[in-house]
Amino acid sequence: MVSKGMENVIKLLKKFQDMTKETTVESTRKGLEQMGAMSKVPDDIRCEKVEINGIEGEWIIAREVKQNKVLLYLHGGAFIAGSINTHKDLISRISRAGRIKILAINYRLAPEHPFPAALEDTYNTYQWLISEKNYDPKDIIIGGDSAGGNLTLATLIKIKKEGFFFPAAAFCLSPATDMTGSGESYTTKADIDPFLTPDLGELVLNNYLKNADPENPLVSPLYADLEGLPPIYIQVGTSEILFDDSIRIAEKLEDADVEVELDVWEDMIHVFAAFAAFAPESREAIKKIGHFIERHT
Repeated sequence: MVSKGMENVIKLLKKFQDMTKETTVESTRKGLEQMGAMSKVPDDIRCEKVEINGIEGEWIIAREVKQNKVLLYLHGGAFIAGSINTHKDLISRISRAGRIKILAINYRLAPEHPFPAALEDTYNTYQWLISEKNYDPKDIIIGGDSAGGNLTLATLIKIKKEGFFFPAAAFCLSPATDMTGSGESYTTKADIDPFLTPDLGELVLNNYLKNADPENPLVSPLYADLEGLPPIYIQVGTSEILFDDSIRIAEKLEDADVEVELDVWEDMIHVFAAFAAFAPESREAIKKIGHFIERHT
């Protein structure tokens, strides 16, 4: 049963969806920034800006974190929107739950910077943590939501392709794993998803992919060779069009003998953990993310 708080979140998202006459890059960016502004960063969180070879970043650190462990967090936003600011509340809560300091980045967005710009930024930041900040890969976790979940998996696939060192583990919240849109939930869940729409999917294809092959494993991790990847935790709700993206990538990871934990939440929406300021389900979801982080650090 959905809590009153989550019911209010869903009503608010549906209202915004109804008010948005046309899904555009500008409306998507504005909407996410407005949602991000609804939450204030807690007083116990320290934020420090950092520049990573031209990439804007920020350390987001709760009290009592393990100093030698780090989480590289990749925000969502359909590859065209989102920022550190839009996700700072979620990131702060994950830092506290997992007792880990987090490096978040403003990777380049489409349409100004289509594929593979965002992936290059995430991969280069991961390399920077190891080569410049001297973190042991075994002390790093990569995580992200939605488009950031896609980039999390794509970064692991690129690490494998380049023969570089894997992080200790990774987690994905409602990841986009198949840019061909072939999952059944893309249509069967369209009427109940208050967050994502097929129009937004078209926007991604037109702006992020440009001329890239949607079955390129670095675009759609579902089509990658996943053997050898580190442990992965996937959190998804049943009321989102990307539901099948999580189910199918989890099945493929399992077939590749990768340690994978698929955590399905009934009646929950896309990246529901982001609404912890309003709903108990979201707070419980963040606790589970924290438990995963602590187990692997």
